[in-house]
Amino acid sequence: MKQPLAVLLVFVFLSTPLAGCFAEDAETTVETVESVWNFEKNELTWYHYAGAVDAWGNDSVALEGRNLPYPAEGTYYGIGMSTFEPTMGITQTDMMVMSSYGNGPAGSTAIISCDLIGMVDVLDYSCENIYDPFLPIANSNDPYIYVDPWTSRIMKFDMHALLGMTVEWSDDEGASWQGPSVATQFYSVQDHQTIASSNMPAALYETTWMFCINGNAPHPLCSSSQDGGATWGPETSGAPVTCSSGGLSAHLVGSIDGNFYRGNKGCTGDGYSIFRTTNAGISWTEHVLPTSVTGTADTWNAEEAQVEVDSEGNVHAMWMGLDNMPYWSYSIDQGDTWSNATMIAPPINLSGTGFPVVVAGDPGTVAFGYVGETEGDEETWNGYLTYATDAFNETPLFTTVQLNKVGDPIDQETDCGYNRCGGLGDFLDIRVDQYGRTWFAFSHNLADIGIFGTINLGPSLRGDTISMMDAMPAGGMATL
Repeated sequence: MKQPLAVLLVFVFLSTPLAGCFAEDAETTVETVESVWNFEKNELTWYHYAGAVDAWGNDSVALEGRNLPYPAEGTYYGIGMSTFEPTMGITQTDMMVMSSYGNGPAGSTAIISCDLIGMVDVLDYSCENIYDPFLPIANSNDPYIYVDPWTSRIMKFDMHALLGMTVEWSDDEGASWQGPSVATQFYSVQDHQTIASSNMPAALYETTWMFCINGNAPHPLCSSSQDGGATWGPETSGAPVTCSSGGLSAHLVGSIDGNFYRGNKGCTGDGYSIFRTTNAGISWTEHVLPTSVTGTADTWNAEEAQVEVDSEGNVHAMWMGLDNMPYWSYSIDQGDTWSNATMIAPPINLSGTGFPVVVAGDPGTVAFGYVGETEGDEETWNGYLTYATDAFNETPLFTTVQLNKVGDPIDQETDCGYNRCGGLGDFLDIRVDQYGRTWFAFSHNLADIGIFGTINLGPSLRGDTISMMDAMPAGGMATL
């Protein structure tokens, strides 16, 4: 009976040192987790969370799935002509166009097409005017172009000295033009127009068209077309009939679900609202944005809240707060409810921003364009693009790129971002192409040249999963 006990004691004695060795190995084994910040950061690119909180190199917040950081770089490409209040569009065959004030035949509004989409490896592109009808319409003081995303019809609006608007359109990328038709009412002046289409089948066309203007009413007046823009209905209230929002409206946008949205001051108070119509302007509803916390910018263009929809009809709004910083909120129920206001500026001590535009690709992706001035860099205004690839995440990661290099400001005028400023005019424009690349139409005022700003290196805003786009060669001053 004593022998098994002795054997057991010997075994325990011999195994105790071994157990110590195994314990030491367990204590010194450290699981290594690869950082998501495994690429080189461009000096004019910033990764951040809401409120300008720097995210670069921080692995304490779990970033995964669609919310990962990607290498990113911004640049711009000149169109070779000046612009004023640039509007833009992209056809389904990748023709990209921008309006150019007074540079068309006989002094008309030119429509400049640049073959930038698909350019890789070598900086080699060209831009040309595609508007050249037999009888060009005289230049207007407010040109506006829009491309129907569902049919690729290019629509050209010209507003003539506050008296009215003429409309022309092309279904063959500018090879031929139809019209003009007249879109105006004699009982109202016409100013600050905005045009869009929605995926609502009309009586005589595949989509429904609408425009809104600042006229003789306490709110915008809007008109719709059931035949693709050839004829237009009467201009009626672009808000609830009791609304006193003021007439200046941000860009109108049409949705995949047939709705139209526009943004400006609310009917009461100083906050911003998004206005929605589900029936092509017969009636409108007001949807108040969460601006009570942010306030609204005390600047010339403070009446505008920009709005955009993604490919499934989710709504994104952007505005400048009382601190002159850019804010964003989204709605997944057609504007009935909104997320909390989110400040999206990068961690670079911007002293102010202006001229906001917003665009969305597929659900969960959104991009914002604006101009900004940094503290200590007196009256030097730059162009910025900020994007998120997982916008509905509880802690979305934002990436911001500066589009112009240091020493190449787009403007140095006092308070440029807060006023009508050179070629920036009253407003800018933005679109995302079918590959997920964002294109921001604005002006290099010091050179007096229209420019397309973009992310030449970065992820796509299209697709169920996030992937890098083919890199484009940098542009910049060499393209002016």
